[in-house]
Amino acid sequence: MTLCRAVFWIFALLYFLALALFLVGTFGLFGQEKDPLSGVFLIPLGLPWNHLLDFLPDIILAWAVAAAPIVNLILLRVICAMLTRSGRAS
Repeated sequence: MTLCRAVFWIFALLYFLALALFLVGTFGLFGQEKDPLSGVFLIPLGLPWNHLLDFLPDIILAWAVAAAPIVNLILLRVICAMLTRSGRAS
């Protein structure tokens, strides 16, 4: 496994853990109290894209910020594919 793939999978794991914490805190699952700050771990994972989402209404904003790290995951995957291709060509 290359370093790029390892970074991709670590980022994906962190994203899914942060998303799980967001869902548990937002809906009060497993007997937890509802917590408005449960999505705080999604914010740094979604940078810089969640700064571009300020124009959205509040109802959609929380879910858009929760989905913003997907853009970074896609970009990491594309960069890994490009590095793999360039490594094979040389």
